[in-house]
This record gives sequence, C-alpha cells and structure tokens, in this order.
Amino acid sequence: MLDHKDLEAEIHPLKNEERKSQENLGNPSKNEDNVKSAPPQSRLSRCRAAAFFLSLFLCLFVVFVVSFVIPCPDRPASQRMWRIDYSAAVIYDFLAVDDINGDRIQDVLFLYKNTNSSNNFSRSCVDEGETLWNHSSSFSGNASILSPLLQVPDVDGDGAPDLLVLTQEREEVSGHLYSGSTGHQIGLRGSLGVDGESGFLLHVTRTASSLCGCSVKGLYEKVTGSGGPFKSDPHWESMLNATTRRMLSHSSGAVRYLMHVPGNAGADVLLVGSEAFVLLDGQELTPRWTPKAAHVLRKPIFGRYKPDTLAVAVENGTGTDRQILFLDLGTGAVLCSLALPSLPGGPLSASLPTADHRSAFFFWGLHELGSTSETETGEARHSLYMFHPTLPRVLLELANVSTHIVAFDAVLFEPSRHAAYILLTGPADSEAPGLVSVIKHKVRDLVPSSRVVRLGEGGPDSDQAIRDRFSRLRYQSEA
Repeated sequence: MLDHKDLEAEIHPLKNEERKSQENLGNPSKNEDNVKSAPPQSRLSRCRAAAFFLSLFLCLFVVFVVSFVIPCPDRPASQRMWRIDYSAAVIYDFLAVDDINGDRIQDVLFLYKNTNSSNNFSRSCVDEGETLWNHSSSFSGNASILSPLLQVPDVDGDGAPDLLVLTQEREEVSGHLYSGSTGHQIGLRGSLGVDGESGFLLHVTRTASSLCGCSVKGLYEKVTGSGGPFKSDPHWESMLNATTRRMLSHSSGAVRYLMHVPGNAGADVLLVGSEAFVLLDGQELTPRWTPKAAHVLRKPIFGRYKPDTLAVAVENGTGTDRQILFLDLGTGAVLCSLALPSLPGGPLSASLPTADHRSAFFFWGLHELGSTSETETGEARHSLYMFHPTLPRVLLELANVSTHIVAFDAVLFEPSRHAAYILLTGPADSEAPGLVSVIKHKVRDLVPSSRVVRLGEGGPDSDQAIRDRFSRLRYQSEA
C-alpha cells in the first residue's frame, strides 16, 4: 500500500514538485553538489555546438569556392540554325551524324569536292590523319563491288575485326576476306553460289554465327582450307542447302532492302522486295507476317506509334498515289494510313523518339497536298511534314524547299533535347559543280510559323492549339 506522502503525490503532482523545490532550497549543500557536477556536461554541449558550427562553416566555404572561385567549364551549346555554302562544288549522296570531338553534341559529316582552285582551304581526308594501310585491289577488271565493306568477327586472331567484301563478275557473286589491321587478304576468293539480284546484309544469329546470304563460317573454310573462330549454329546449318550451302530466298521479286529490326543479336529482319515485303524471324528465317500487296520503292523507317511498341512506316506507292502506312511490327496490322502525295526523287523519311515513348515522324511531300500543278509545270517544291501519333489526322508543314535536295536527316543534337533536321542541297547533276549548302534548323523554332494540314474531319482544337502541342513535344535519346 502507498504511504501518506506517496498517496498525496499521486493526487497532487504539482504540489509535490513545489515541495521538492522547497526542499532543495533548504538543502544548499545538495544544490552545490549538483552545480559542481554540471560543468562537465555543459562543456560537452559547448564542444558539440562548436563542432557543428565549424562543420557548417567548412561546408559553406567549400560551396563558395566551387561556385564562385573555381570557374566552371563552358558547356558547348549547338546553334539553333546555321547554313554553310560552298560555291563551285560537286556534292555526293552521303550524310552522317556522330559525336566526333567528344563534346556530347552530334557533328555532321558529308562529302563534297571543291572545284574552285582559288580556294586555299580545300583539303582532303588524307590531309587530316594517318593512313593505317593501303593495298591495291586484287579483284579482276570485270568485277564490281556489290556492297560497302562488311565487318566480321576477328578471323585471323590479331585482335581487330576483319572485313568482308562482296563482288560480282558476270552472274557470280564472290566473297573476299581481309585483315582489318593489315589489309592483307585472308585466303582466296570464295564463291557464294548466288546471283547479283539480291540485297546483302550481315546478320548475326543468337549463337554468334555470322551469315551473309550464306554462312561466313563456311566461306572462311572455303577460302582458307581450315577451320576458323566461328561457332556453328546447328539449326541454321540444317536450313542451308546441302549443295549450294545458302539460304532459300523468301522474297517475292528482287530484294531492295534488308533491314535489322532494332534489338540485340538474333533480332528480326525486314526484307523489302520489288513486289512485297515480309518480316522474318531472326533465328528461324521464317515469315512472321506478310502484309497485303504493297508497292514499296523507298527504304522504310522504324519508330514507335504506340508507347514502347516498335512500328515501321512504309511508303506505299509513288507520286500522287503515295500513302504512308504505319504497321505494328508484332502483328503486321495497319495502325494508321496517311495520304501524302510526293514528287519523284524526294528525300528519305526520318523519325525521332519523344519523351512519351512514341516517335515523331518526318516525311517529304508536295507543297500543296492533292495538287498536281507542280508536277505539270515542272516546279519541284518539296515540303517537310511532321507527324506525331497523338494527332493522327494532322500534319504540320515545317518548311518547303525548291532547290534540289541531296540528303536529309532528323537528328537529336544533344541528349534528350535539341531536335533538328539537316538538309544537304546541291546541283541535280551529281557531276556538275554548283552551289552546295548544308543547312540546320531546330524543329521547335519552325513550329510557330508552320502550316497545319488536316487530313480529315478535324477536332475542336484550333490551329494554334495544335502548334502549341507540337511545340511542347520533348525528345529523348535512344537507350
């Protein structure tokens, strides 16, 4: 049981505190002992406070030095628009984009020949770098090269990838292997047993066996007489013809384009023929789907019509009958169809990934859609149209060009921003000198002055609202 004092403390806690305080006042020796024991704790608190303020001062000092004393490196920024002209020059159909100087801004590469002898700034690629090796060709006088150099795995064990060159002499196609480090030919010429009416593509299967129409492993053994570093893919080997050692073609008519679907090794292959096109399984080489009859004369482009879902944009037909078909790569189903008449010899299309996991597509067509006046009068005036899947019945005319367009590409100049297009113009005759121009425009700067083209019953949005939606598009680099 509680005694009288404890019971009173339970009932009157504040009164109990007052009594303790009075007791302490009446006992000075006890208070002195408490005072004498307090200084160590007080000193510890002061030390902690001093350490805190010292740390804070050091942090602020470091921030000050980094922010104001040490100069930050200037971040290179690409210009919004520029144009470079070359007079009396011959231009070639070549345009590439890559970061050459490592500043994280894409650089533009193109080829031209300056015929003006008074220009002292004319230089060649040989003037800028070092020639690794140079050998005369071992091809016969009647042989012609069918494709650019194809890079194959290191077959001679010198640590550098090697090169495969395909040539045609009469009706025979042959393969030639060369060392990538020395340029010396590896083995002899090897016949592929195919004619020259096909396209060529170096395709790597999931088991790392490289093929180009026929097994490169078999070609290497034929030209060297010995085995090489290639692995054998039993499944592909079983599909090779026992006599010709090559694959049977799945194309209807001559092959115009062979394209790897974006992905890893063993990815699917899009085969575009003169009469039809088909998506082939990358491992089985069996058709995944074949769309209805389509007259495809231009190289298709890949992009994303739905979020995170690959599609292919195909130009079906030419001239005033041209249509742009967006096909789902998984099923071959038509996602959208755009009537976009074009002029003969128009530039290729392009696409750029957007931040909403879709793509913006860029197509060239007639300045006035559906009008034949330009083709009748001979005034070639190409217009650049922008399309985004979120506005499926709208095109945005960004620019129109009356000069001859040699090459075109849409580029993301800086990671995750600064979408622009590059235009290479020059004389229509590839051998005649004239004015050559390289022009860059930032896409977003062209949107405010663009023309809205409605392809059907338009929605409630005004033209300005549509421009605002295109202007708010954000772009992202491919992973």
